[in-house]
Amino acid sequence: MAPYVFMERNGIHIIDLHKTAAKIEEAANALKQIGKSGRKILFVATKKQAKDIIAEKVGAINMPYVTERWSGGMLTNFPTVRKAVKKMGSIDKLMGDDAWNRLSKREKLQITRQRAKLEKTLGSIKDLNRLPAAMFVVDVMKEHIAVREAQKLNIPVFAMVDTNSDPRNVDFVIPANDDASNSIELIVDIMTQAIKEGLSERKAEKDKEQPQGEKKGAKKSEGRRARARKGDAPEKQPEVSSSNEAEASEKDAGKEE
Repeated sequence: MAPYVFMERNGIHIIDLHKTAAKIEEAANALKQIGKSGRKILFVATKKQAKDIIAEKVGAINMPYVTERWSGGMLTNFPTVRKAVKKMGSIDKLMGDDAWNRLSKREKLQITRQRAKLEKTLGSIKDLNRLPAAMFVVDVMKEHIAVREAQKLNIPVFAMVDTNSDPRNVDFVIPANDDASNSIELIVDIMTQAIKEGLSERKAEKDKEQPQGEKKGAKKSEGRRARARKGDAPEKQPEVSSSNEAEASEKDAGKEE
């Protein structure tokens, strides 16, 4: 972290805030483009100071996040995780079915506990149908397993990196204090706002494309109606000139003689 340290005082390293600001802008622009493309960004923060902040701000933009213990293989063994999420959905379906009332109290209790456990660990990523396009991490030392899995799958990692961490495993480094809740809230807010802007731009572009598609469809339908009118029109009979009529009458008169 030496390139991002401004000075050392009484054994405490002070981060260069000018470099932090530049890195925040760089990361925000990259996340905005990912959001604009419609792909998902997974936020990981299991430390106490960051849990509520991540759940509130990331949940508001409908992005997946992990605030409980990171389950090993959540990315590298993603098909198994999807099976567990589907199981959670099947339990929800069972609870809304008449068969639920026919179960014993003990069976209901076991299923409810299983559902609560799945919700706690996987509830925030149930809409993640495929691997995320990027990962944002608070405290790379604590979430080293998640970072390692993302590296194996070539998923770019955005992270808040403190002075006691190694930034070499991070693609987009944001030098910052990852223990202070104010610092976490500020940076996460900037990132989520950038993603929100990207999503808004994506929606605006789709709204522009829709009227153009309707115009093309209207032109095609008009062309079909015009062709249909031409096909329904009666065919014109060939006109016979007066000279042709006279010749025909003379021939008929000669035949009679």
